[in-house]
Amino acid sequence: MLTAMVAGVLGVSAVSTASAAPGGFQGGWAEQTLQRMSLEEKVGQLFVADVWGKAADQPDEGNRKKYGVDTPAEVVQRYHPGGVIYFNNSGTDNVDDPAQLARLSNGLQQAALASGARVPLIISTDQEGGRVTRIAAPATEFPSSMAVGAGRSAEDARTLATVNGHELRAMGINQDFAPDADVNSNPLNPVIGSRSFSADPALVSQMVTAEIDGYQNSGPATETVSAAAKHFPGHGDAATDSHSGLPTINRTAEQWRQVDLPPFQAAIDAGIDVIMSAHITVPSLDPSGEPATLSKPIMTGILRDELHYDGVVATDSLQMAGVRQMHSDGEIPVLALEAGVDQMLMPPDLGLAVNGVLDAVKSGRLTEDRINQSVLRILKLKDKRGIVAKPLVSMRTVRQAVGTAASRAAIQAVTDRTTTLLRNDAGLLPLRNPGKILVTGWNNPDYPGYPAEPVRALAGQLGGTAVSTGAKPSAAKIEESVTAARGADTVVVLTNGLRSDTGQGELVRELLGTGKPVVAVTVQEPYDAGFADVPTWVATYDWRDVTMTSLAKVLKGEIAPQGKLPVGVPAGDDTGQIRYPFRTGLTW
Repeated sequence: MLTAMVAGVLGVSAVSTASAAPGGFQGGWAEQTLQRMSLEEKVGQLFVADVWGKAADQPDEGNRKKYGVDTPAEVVQRYHPGGVIYFNNSGTDNVDDPAQLARLSNGLQQAALASGARVPLIISTDQEGGRVTRIAAPATEFPSSMAVGAGRSAEDARTLATVNGHELRAMGINQDFAPDADVNSNPLNPVIGSRSFSADPALVSQMVTAEIDGYQNSGPATETVSAAAKHFPGHGDAATDSHSGLPTINRTAEQWRQVDLPPFQAAIDAGIDVIMSAHITVPSLDPSGEPATLSKPIMTGILRDELHYDGVVATDSLQMAGVRQMHSDGEIPVLALEAGVDQMLMPPDLGLAVNGVLDAVKSGRLTEDRINQSVLRILKLKDKRGIVAKPLVSMRTVRQAVGTAASRAAIQAVTDRTTTLLRNDAGLLPLRNPGKILVTGWNNPDYPGYPAEPVRALAGQLGGTAVSTGAKPSAAKIEESVTAARGADTVVVLTNGLRSDTGQGELVRELLGTGKPVVAVTVQEPYDAGFADVPTWVATYDWRDVTMTSLAKVLKGEIAPQGKLPVGVPAGDDTGQIRYPFRTGLTW
């Protein structure tokens, strides 16, 4: 019914858009559209909504609780948001498979084109790779950014972003909140870690530039996506997770310019469509204590005035604790606009947020000209990225465009160049005559979108036995694993978080105590290798299936390890000494 309702609208919209901007996306559509929009419609464009449901017309209690309507389409029709965002967890699970996502995207676009100002949506997601993967198989899966940094190839980074961007666009997603431009200078960072390419600003800058090129410049605008460099002014030195608290970055202004700024400057130079703000405080840049998202000295003084960035500035999620500690949910969007932000993600109460902005305009605190500045940037982005010219995607071709054999092979080749051998004291690798192999250790089967059994996946490729111990091994699980190790000839143990989990540390120690050859593999951040003295250490930077396949190839000697550490790995004894320096990477 929804399709029939908007068929005529869509036809008119597509024709008028093409005629308004002959020869490209730089015509007057954005300005003309802005002029005909009501204030309420313009304010709606500033927000990106999270919606519940896997079809545009699917009722869900989540929409009823948050928005007072039943379906995702009704959210769009009631609030006229400028965008929506997809998740595969956090309760708002929108993801089944590529065809379902394409149908959902089309349904939401049709709802937008049939209501309000009849402006198509920016449809976004966080598809970084590694642990931040919203859309898994049968779409192509990608290694983490830190794995790409270990591969040291800008061309590989561009290939990854090209494949990722084309697949997202085929599913109707036109904005990816990637790449992560943070420099992970703090090994104890609880939220960035392997989402960052490196601890080296120059390497991060190189990879960020390459990925932006892949996302935004690898084909016609209607086949590419907007990239978003995050999290400005730099989340890499945080010791607190901004989802649960407000991190303070205690760098001097000069240190910030040397470490955190270069990747964002590179992103601006590369023509990035969007920059996402961080919910962090940086006293040397703004001593007020305000999070950067709400800081005019940072968002306007530095990003706009000093760096001359005139693209879209987006907030990180406004549901995060880092931005909600000092102000009410109705006040935060007003402060963000005063700071210089354009696009605001996932307010906890969209009606309250919209009304807060409207009230600020009516009272004179915000001018309508200020609203127009941000809305015009958002509309220009929609035009530039081909969303206006082609809001819908083809259901006939989505299956042929997403998760193809060619795409999977290209990303497998990229991932094959990332596995990093940190230590091989006894020459155990490659496993020439391993005998009976036990694969054991970390897995996280309960988190949506994660592969349930990386241990089992690796064991299958090695022809071994699997004993998963979970994310936090119990004494019983450790005993089960050690008993199995005694009956094996070679043991491979996966770790993720040795610093904070005593069970994983005890597991590794007891496996070494069996006297059997042990290969330890840190499958997320490489920093685990500083917390256990194992003669054979490998780093993979994530645990997706594509990465476990590369790991198996290295362990069996089918390929040689090529990765080089993109960070330094400190010793786990608080001495400050580096156990595995930046660029460490053995091979054969």
